[in-house]
Amino acid sequence: MRILVLGTTGFLGRHAADRLHALEGVQVLGGGRSPGADVPVDLYGADPAALAAVLRDAAPDAVVNCVGAVGGDALSLTALNAHGPAVLCEALRRAAPDARLIHLGSAGEYGPADGRRPVGESHPARPLGLYGATKLAGTLAVTSSGLDAAVLRVFNPVGPGAPAASLPGRLAAELRKAGPDGRVRTGDLSAHRDFVDARDVAEAIALAVTAPRPLPGVLNIASGTARPVRDVAEGLLRAAGFGGRVADRVDEDGDGSPRSAAVPWIRADITAASRALGWAPARSLEESLADLWADAGTVAESPR
Repeated sequence: MRILVLGTTGFLGRHAADRLHALEGVQVLGGGRSPGADVPVDLYGADPAALAAVLRDAAPDAVVNCVGAVGGDALSLTALNAHGPAVLCEALRRAAPDARLIHLGSAGEYGPADGRRPVGESHPARPLGLYGATKLAGTLAVTSSGLDAAVLRVFNPVGPGAPAASLPGRLAAELRKAGPDGRVRTGDLSAHRDFVDARDVAEAIALAVTAPRPLPGVLNIASGTARPVRDVAEGLLRAAGFGGRVADRVDEDGDGSPRSAAVPWIRADITAASRALGWAPARSLEESLADLWADAGTVAESPR
């Protein structure tokens, strides 16, 4: 089985490729624009015909798309999160219509939760900003493509290699810079989020790629538990043995995160992933944070 993984230099892409390499009878091809990529693929401004030619040569049985932008300007977000998946689907229809496509979506597509009820896949998608809107556009491109495709809607991934664009990755980098007795700023810690280990996400990807039957269009991948963001900060502080000063933005100037205020609480319903994939998260948040701190690659950037 030939599996093409796009975005192997990114946080989730690296974990996905590692897990897929461990499968028997599988050949994993890394796709991207880095010089060492097995298959040269750049979804930024990609042309369907050119990408189809590349896919025809690669002849994948499955494609895992981990490429995406979590920040940046409107052009980058739209190109990688919305246009890229649409072009990929069109290229697969032309070159490898029988290949299975597993695409990574985001909890940001949902927007605000309904009180404190867990969010299922049928929950209305009401993204609050451009990031969530572009991720939702990418999801719709995949689910309406007619391909053997599924979107794994990942909630808040954490674990070794977490990028600096995420709170855990940024705080870990700041703690390393500050030293054991320095000073760090955490930002607003008042929200509750559903954190899931990147290695558990990779396990879900492996199960989705190899599932013998068609999958639901969208599956939530999360821990199924809402944890205070403060737990992330405190867990990293314990792992680092930090004895310095911690100042969150609310303490200093009363200015919290707009997204935290708009989405103060969210938790995923992961029943569908359990039924479709036989998947369940295996790692605790505490384990994820300890491994994040122990890992040297805490400042990796998102794939482009």
